[in-house]
Amino acid sequence: MIARIPKDIPDLPAIPGMPVLMPSAVPAAAVVAPTRRPLTTAFRLLVALAATAGVTIDLILGSPLRVLTYFTVQSSVLVTLIFTLSAWRAWAARRPLPALLTGGTLLYAVITGLVYHLLLAHEPTPFTMTGQAGPLTGWQALTNQLLHTVVPAAVVLDWLLLTSSGRLRLRQASVWLLYPLAYLALTLARGELILPGTPGRYLYPFLDVEQHGYKSVLGNALLLGLAFYALAVLLVTLDHIRPNPLRRRAKNGFRLQPPVG
Repeated sequence: MIARIPKDIPDLPAIPGMPVLMPSAVPAAAVVAPTRRPLTTAFRLLVALAATAGVTIDLILGSPLRVLTYFTVQSSVLVTLIFTLSAWRAWAARRPLPALLTGGTLLYAVITGLVYHLLLAHEPTPFTMTGQAGPLTGWQALTNQLLHTVVPAAVVLDWLLLTSSGRLRLRQASVWLLYPLAYLALTLARGELILPGTPGRYLYPFLDVEQHGYKSVLGNALLLGLAFYALAVLLVTLDHIRPNPLRRRAKNGFRLQPPVG
């Protein structure tokens, strides 16, 4: 038999104390409607246009196959792609691209600018490229400044002024170095396939095996790799201590961050 349910169910004793609600993170998208960022869109499109112009001029002036093997040109092509996508997301009020992509683009742009201005553009350094073909003039000088100065500086400005802080992670630093490592391997393999004495066999003096030998080149690559990793760690650290340019205070007192960037 099934026992009958009593009509009068005694009240349960009250639980002493007030229940404590655990704090939970509420995404900004659930509180504030996503908004377009036209100024960010315009700036990123200008950066992508500058990178595209520099690469296009280089392709017209030189051999396309050789031009596309330069680290500077490859990183500029990446800037064009990433900044075009980021501009569209800012205009459409979409979430930003993954930090793995934007952080890598930032790192490669900074590497491009620093290596050129610290190693390749100064006479006192043993790896200078200024005396190879004389001073650059005309369109060559323009594209040189676009790809080595204007674009890297613009990428850094976008990171500092138009991108949310705290998105980069230390574990991403080792992933970002896979591309420079692959570039080193392809550069050395390309040099082996070209006859000795051919102009432009090695595009960068610090990777010139014909002049310095493999021992020196690999030593240079190791030092540069350590410097690139230190630079990546520095960027991650700065990303977590710099102020967030997109943070704003809502009317209800909560500090909210737009889900676009």
